Amino acid sequence: MDKIRKKQPHIAVIGDLMLDHYIWGSCERISPEAPVQVVSVSKESTVLGGAGNVVNNLHSLGANVSILSVVGADDNAKEMRELFSQKNVKYTLVEEEGRRTTKKSRIIASNQQVIRYDDESKEDIGLDSQVKLLEVLQKELFAYDMVILSDYGKGVLPSNLCKDIISLCQSLNKAVLVDPKGEDYAKYKGATLLTPNKKEATLATKINIDNDESLAQALHMLKNDLELDYSIITLSEEGIGLLDKEIKIIPTVAREVFDVTGAGDTVIASLAVALSSGFKIESACEFANKAAAVVVAKVGSVTVTLNEIEEYEHSLNQGQSESKIKNFEEIERIAKRLHEQGRKIIFTNGCFDILHRGHATYLQKAKELGDILILGLNSDESIRRLKGEQRPINNLEDRAFLIGALESIDFVVPFTEDTPYELIKLIQPNILVKGADYEGKEIVGSDVANEVVLIDFVAGKSTTNLIEKIATTC
Repeated sequence: MDKIRKKQPHIAVIGDLMLDHYIWGSCERISPEAPVQVVSVSKESTVLGGAGNVVNNLHSLGANVSILSVVGADDNAKEMRELFSQKNVKYTLVEEEGRRTTKKSRIIASNQQVIRYDDESKEDIGLDSQVKLLEVLQKELFAYDMVILSDYGKGVLPSNLCKDIISLCQSLNKAVLVDPKGEDYAKYKGATLLTPNKKEATLATKINIDNDESLAQALHMLKNDLELDYSIITLSEEGIGLLDKEIKIIPTVAREVFDVTGAGDTVIASLAVALSSGFKIESACEFANKAAAVVVAKVGSVTVTLNEIEEYEHSLNQGQSESKIKNFEEIERIAKRLHEQGRKIIFTNGCFDILHRGHATYLQKAKELGDILILGLNSDESIRRLKGEQRPINNLEDRAFLIGALESIDFVVPFTEDTPYELIKLIQPNILVKGADYEGKEIVGSDVANEVVLIDFVAGKSTTNLIEKIATTC
């Protein structure tokens, strides 16, 4: 990651831009007018999609980005310019009369996509627009470390323009990475690499890729016929098939998959950033796999950061329980990201010395209040100050491991202070949860959280009772 942070490569993206419009809501009934779901809308959001999502990923990975494309003279194009300006991305958007800038609207009900409708033009851009794009690229190419062609089949990358771009890049020894579209890949001949998925590669090569042998045949055909430096086929949860000097399968370990929207954009962006920063091709593929694994665990066309990839790498080297244990710096980054995603964060804290049914029930009820449950765990020293020298019975490492093993817990954060106030300020939870015994008492962090919820304990279930029972039994 340090190589990428130090390099901060400058990458140009040329391709089909679009707006991804999301309508978020919930569904609890069927319409009396027709057998369709009724979605109660809670919010709307619009982000850059298509080649714009490649830009988003490059930007979030720390690259400097320029975008070149053709749009219509309409409000959607105006909104695109505003979004690029907010990211400080340099853009060249050639307006073509009569063209409609693509906008895809998706209705999301309870984290499930219900329907999508598109408003767009898909015909090839005119010759004048092609010439303008090529002139800009020729003028600016010396400043770029790499060029990405993001082809969504919406007409911005016709055959002749692709060939001219690749030829120009070859003349200045600039790498060209292509996210291809369609069945005829001849227009990409001479590129550094392509990133088709298994289905796309099957259509392009006419080889049914269903085992290692057919994968090898497709990789060799693409590399030889298109004169590529490297041949790549992405294999979804199986990873990436790579042909350099020999064929290798670069495996991935994906977490829970919520939405694969934009995963291909993440792969090509992360490959470009890694290769521009000096990674060898195999290491670049490993980096891209990790980036994609993070993205598919989110909803919508989303991005990945270097910090998220580092967290993912860390979790691969740990058990599921251990991977939930975070320090203050890590949880601050995570909480910030969760707030940006609109996730509802619940926070609670305690000693959780001897884990029992009362704890599990309390935490299950807390988790039901939102999306993410973060638990602040008292250190051994703070417990001794609160409960005496004979406590805790279990040390911090054991307590954190056991708490992290609970399905209701998303993150565990140890703290050494007598109260979790500083931790609560870092996390800024939506809901602060405490036991019902705090009724009428001052609750630390109540001035930070949006809401405080008190939860009843299970009668007769407590660590103190367990310790007393053990003492009388022995």
